[in-house]
Amino acid sequence: MTTTTCDLLSVDRMRRHLRTDRFGQHIYLFGPVTSTNAVLRRLAAHGAGEGTVVLAEEQSEGRGRQGVRWFSPGGINLYCSVLLRPVLAPADVPIFAVIASLALADALRLEGVDAGLKWPNDVLAGGRKIGGARVEYTTLGNRVARVIAGIGANLNVDRAALDVALGAEAAAATSVLELTGRAIDRNVFAAELLNRLEAWYATWEAEGRRGVIRAWRERDALCGRLVEVRSQAGPWLARACGIDDDGALLVEAGAGPPRRVLADPVRLAADPAHEVA
Repeated sequence: MTTTTCDLLSVDRMRRHLRTDRFGQHIYLFGPVTSTNAVLRRLAAHGAGEGTVVLAEEQSEGRGRQGVRWFSPGGINLYCSVLLRPVLAPADVPIFAVIASLALADALRLEGVDAGLKWPNDVLAGGRKIGGARVEYTTLGNRVARVIAGIGANLNVDRAALDVALGAEAAAATSVLELTGRAIDRNVFAAELLNRLEAWYATWEAEGRRGVIRAWRERDALCGRLVEVRSQAGPWLARACGIDDDGALLVEAGAGPPRRVLADPVRLAADPAHEVA
């Protein structure tokens, strides 16, 4: 299959599968953009309401966590940003990366992909990255004014395209097409992602962070694995042992209690006791 045979995104076709009251009532669909987060940032500055969604066929400057470039070819994957206007303090914003990652994992599972979660905001399948979330926010005084959750997923991109675009890094990436052997309907996928995002957002509103942290722990792809923590002082190895109630990664490195990792990049490390796919 070539990457040009997939249907284009369509707001009308998405709406046939939406079951939301809040997310997706206002959907903006673009062809090429710099990034969906950048477009939604401008819409939010002009008063766009909570639940506004921006999707694009292609991004030229899509970024993941810590500004890492996100491979964003046209017409085959999903690039989506959603506007949230919760009432909370800035320190609580990271919970929305958890919510977005859970929603993406749910949507992938509906397509037959066994998706797990890698702290803090990546979604893995078969030990390789298939998608992720990037959350940004602005403040008004000491409160959050708005949150933008950007979500990207490799859907119908094939192995050859990944290899050409990513080079050696392609070994750590995969797609729904590669894992299932079939192209999926991106309009259905986008709608189901929004359905699940609204459901997890409602869980957070009803239960607080406890409900979404509990769900993350059930899908944690790092727990028990050897990881490399890339701190400013240099990389070091540790054994991941889950996340705490605030969403920080807990790791064990030698004797003593687990250490908390708040922001340093973490990757799976070669582990002779637990082979990494």
